[in-house]
Amino acid sequence: MQSLPQRVVAEALGTGMLLAAVVGSGIMGERLAAGNVAVALLANTLATGAALVALILTFGPICGAHFNPVVTLTSAWQGYFAWREVPLYVAAQLVGALLGVAAAHLMFELPLFFASHHQRSGSAQMFSEFVATFGLLFVIWSCVKFQERVVPFAVAAYITAAYWFTASTSFANPAVTIARSVSDTFAGIRPADVPGFIAAQLLGAIAAVLVFGWLTRAFRTGDQS
Repeated sequence: MQSLPQRVVAEALGTGMLLAAVVGSGIMGERLAAGNVAVALLANTLATGAALVALILTFGPICGAHFNPVVTLTSAWQGYFAWREVPLYVAAQLVGALLGVAAAHLMFELPLFFASHHQRSGSAQMFSEFVATFGLLFVIWSCVKFQERVVPFAVAAYITAAYWFTASTSFANPAVTIARSVSDTFAGIRPADVPGFIAAQLLGAIAAVLVFGWLTRAFRTGDQS
C-alpha cells in the first residue's frame, strides 16, 4: 500500500485532472457549439465521462480514486476508510479541484479564478442534486460490493447519464461544486447556490448508504434466503 502522503497527493492530482476535464471541456464545447447549448452540454458530458474512466483506472490502485468528499465520508462511515485520514483526503480534493479549475482557465487564457454568475437555484435543482448523489453512491457501493472491476465504467456511465436526466447536470460532489463556483464559464455555479447543492449532496449520500445497507443486509449477515 502507498504511504498516506503519496495517497493524498494522488487524490489531489486526480481530482485536479477531473476538474480540468469538466471545466475545460465546458469552455471548449461552448466556444465550438456556436450558441447550441445542447451540443456544448454533450461535449462536456462525453469528456467528463471519458475522463472519469481514465482517472479512476489510473489513480484507483494508488489512492482509491475517491475524488469526492461524500465518497470519502461514506467510506469511513461504513468502515472501509480510516476516519483519521478523512480530513487530509477532503482537503486534497478541495485543493486539487481548485487547481484543476485554475489549470483549465490557464489553458483557455482566462483569469485563474473568477466568480460564476451561472444561476442554479430552486427546489428542482436541489432535488436533482439529491437524486444525482444518491444514485452515484448507490452505484459505487453496489459495484464495490458485488463487481469491483466495473467501478470505473459504472461511475462514468452513471455521471454521463445524470448530466442529462437531472436539472442540475449532476454535480454530486461538494469539492467539484465549490471549485466550479470560481469559474464563470459553461460549467460554473453561483457561489450563492453552493450551500444548497452541498446540503442536498450530503443528504443524498446519507440516504444512499442507509438504503443500500438495508437492501444488502442479508449479504452482510450471510442469510440470503
